Amino acid sequence: MNYKEALEYIHGTRKFGSKLGLENIRILLDLLGNPHKGLKIIHVAGTNGKGSTSSYISTILTESGYKVGLFTSPYLERFTERIKIKGKEIEHERLAQITSKVKEKVEEMVRKGYNHPTEFEIVTAIAFVYYREERVDFVVLEVGLGGRYDSTNIIENPLVSVITPISLDHKDILGDTIEKIAWEKAGIIKENGLVVSHPQVEEAQKVIENVVNAKNSKLIIAPVEDVEVIECTELGSKFNFKFNGKTFENLKISLIGEHQIYNACVALTVVLTLLENGHIDIDEDCIRKGLLRTEWKGRLEILRRNPTFVIDGAHNSAGAESLRKSIEKLFKYNRLILGIGILGDKEVGSILNELVPLADEIIITEANNPRKLEAEKLADIIKKFNKKYVIEKDVEKAVNKALDIAGKDDLILFSGSLYLIGDVRKIIMN
Repeated sequence: MNYKEALEYIHGTRKFGSKLGLENIRILLDLLGNPHKGLKIIHVAGTNGKGSTSSYISTILTESGYKVGLFTSPYLERFTERIKIKGKEIEHERLAQITSKVKEKVEEMVRKGYNHPTEFEIVTAIAFVYYREERVDFVVLEVGLGGRYDSTNIIENPLVSVITPISLDHKDILGDTIEKIAWEKAGIIKENGLVVSHPQVEEAQKVIENVVNAKNSKLIIAPVEDVEVIECTELGSKFNFKFNGKTFENLKISLIGEHQIYNACVALTVVLTLLENGHIDIDEDCIRKGLLRTEWKGRLEILRRNPTFVIDGAHNSAGAESLRKSIEKLFKYNRLILGIGILGDKEVGSILNELVPLADEIIITEANNPRKLEAEKLADIIKKFNKKYVIEKDVEKAVNKALDIAGKDDLILFSGSLYLIGDVRKIIMN
């Protein structure tokens, strides 16, 4: 099996859908020798900020000399972005080798009468095998969807379970209230475990506290209220942070937006908690370098200047609200040209309510995903907010249209879906 065949096999399993539950992944990993057991795992769930927080933790630990695996989803441009060690994507040849091993065990499962694993279960298994073979020191493991029945939750004893901000998303799967969604996210909390959480809205906070108490775990709330923001610009931010009586002054991050300061604070709380509990040895210089060097593509990312071209993967109401606030506070521009495409199962009205009023011109396009909302249907909703729009379904043509109509002092923003901005990023960077 070569790399192309590996990707064809992995993506070919999409026909088996997305099934939440742990039985399939348990059987598959057992046939593979349980590669997840023995790994030191930092497990990260939440609605917004999972990827950024995971990247901060991974980069800080890597800066300290540790061999750190990072597992995230979805990918923006290349499948291999999802499985990294020390910031480097899995090599094509290794992916092919491990996929071949996993495929053999999947076929054995099916022969024995078990259900065929889903794509995400197969990818999770590939990552666990890779991290075991590479003997990583730690794995930062991002949940795919929810938490309780997500295939990553097959792990038994994470060093710490991390919960980033919770808001409404995937309501058709996780539930239609904050409480129900928080219950699913809190499913990653283990007996006698260590939990670090971003401060949550009251409904979510109560659910997390109840689960922590039931599991006899310890909950640490990241002290974001003690953050002193010194500056927050389109080039990054500088802030002071206090934790357990110690003050870290003039910390710098390159990721843009005030929300990234708070994501960094959650990551700092995780790292300092691991230090206090004797799991790592790390100095302040490595923490500072790790924060500053953390990158996370597609989140308020500036791709070019004159005109300024920004992409952001905001795909729910909370993400769109953070994006709106960042655009209003951080960017100076003449006109805003918004390129937008959204998946049909998202809170379309809430996302548009945040972003569309900002725009002087709107280019409506479509994400390259079967769940996309058709451009004409999106236009029917958008015209209630803003009538200055055009439809250009082809993403590359939509990008070129934005560049054609933008002056050098304008701001181009593409948002609404991670699948959309992955394609936009490829077009601009190439």
